[in-house]
Amino acid sequence: MSGPVTKLSFWGVRGSTPTVDPATWRYGGNTPCLELTAPDGTQFILDCGTGLRVLGSRWTAPAAGVIASGVRNPETHILVTHYHWDHIQGVPFFAPLYSENNAFHFYSFRSKHLGRDSLKQVFETQMATPYFPVNMSAMTAKKKFMEVSGGDSFTIGENKITARYINHPQGCLGYRIETPGGTVVYATDNEPGDPQLDHELRELAAGADIFINDAQYTPEQLASTRQGWGHSSWREGVKVAREAGAKTLVLFHHDPDATDRMVDGLLRQAREEFDSVFAASEGMVIKLGSADGTLETHMQEETVVRDLALQGALISMQHCPRLQSELQITMETPGVDGPKAMKMRGYVVRIETSEEKGHSAVGVVFTE
Repeated sequence: MSGPVTKLSFWGVRGSTPTVDPATWRYGGNTPCLELTAPDGTQFILDCGTGLRVLGSRWTAPAAGVIASGVRNPETHILVTHYHWDHIQGVPFFAPLYSENNAFHFYSFRSKHLGRDSLKQVFETQMATPYFPVNMSAMTAKKKFMEVSGGDSFTIGENKITARYINHPQGCLGYRIETPGGTVVYATDNEPGDPQLDHELRELAAGADIFINDAQYTPEQLASTRQGWGHSSWREGVKVAREAGAKTLVLFHHDPDATDRMVDGLLRQAREEFDSVFAASEGMVIKLGSADGTLETHMQEETVVRDLALQGALISMQHCPRLQSELQITMETPGVDGPKAMKMRGYVVRIETSEEKGHSAVGVVFTE
């Protein structure tokens, strides 16, 4: 019998500004937005970057059925880390906010620059004249704004949320969400170097099943040209994860100038120093508490390509490879001189349950 399952979905993973550069398509170009569904059905959204629009489109699509009608999950809790553009710019384009059947609870801190109702002010200002065609009055969903300070803990359903301040210009919160299925810590936009806040980050991440940490810069950038910009590196993430006893590290908030190959390189270096590391990518889903949660495997088998394009393939496999692992696929093609082998190298970007029993549908993006 399976236990409680917590589902974490990544809708936006890029930092600072969205990008549509083809060299960033594999990891994705939308700015931060995560969706967490707890075992008791409580629905959370972490940050409101441009990935929020994609999430809203999924919720309101005809195939979503009862979700679109507002019957299922009409109430959602949105945890906002801070007020920089890349973490709020998806709000005006989030379709569920324009439906009166939905209710949203927003949480963030009181900014010393804005005072009371800081988050509400920020949302209203970015939709005010002359920045947007309509203002927030067009959003008919029920909205409540709650102020949270570093050190606060509160309960929503069966889930405990803890907020801590982390080191970022103009202030930022990191969140720890403890659910019956596991613990997720979301600590994007933090820079090491403040002893007190470094300590609080480690307390926040202590024993977490999933530790999502800012990895926008390389260690070399962090030590020189990007010092003081409020971000971290894969090496600092590994250091915190190891010292805090976190089980899995997710590298997050990829630099807009970082190509997929550059992120691959950062991931490769991180995996050399910490066992369980992933680089966040759009469409990535992590399930905590599921019996089949382990993705690590090595295998060689014959298989059939079900769908093929120059950019990638969806293949059916008896074994389940590790997400973001590198695969070499060899295909035999007929020819006048007999069969020839065609070899392609790529990365696993998606793993889904296949319609064929005992198989997994594995999405691969080819790199060469």
